[in-house]
Amino acid sequence: QVQLVESGGGLVQSGGSLRLSCAASETLFSFAAMGWYRQAPGKQRELVAIITRGGATTYADYVKGRFTLSRDNAKSTVYLQMNSLKPEDTAVYYCAADRIRTIPSEIDDYWGQGTQVTVSP
Repeated sequence: QVQLVESGGGLVQSGGSLRLSCAASETLFSFAAMGWYRQAPGKQRELVAIITRGGATTYADYVKGRFTLSRDNAKSTVYLQMNSLKPEDTAVYYCAADRIRTIPSEIDDYWGQGTQVTVSP
């Protein structure tokens, strides 16, 4: 069973930065796509960013220019560097991976347990 373990969440002031990590229990090449999603209280889960096996990235409009997705294949880890954080970025951030699908709305094979990000005003 694939495991995705997130880390790096926490409390930060508006304008600050955090880096999230998602460590997979197997090689990243096993997955057609991996990425980050988030869910704020009372809201539906939404896309943050994904990266395909080939390295193509997709970002949600509301994080473009502020968040950067990267990966370290040797460590089987995907990172999300979050800069210029805003209170509206407060949410539980989830790592996800899919062996076949690359469309952000369809990625669903594996999910991490989530890590809380809280941005204070």
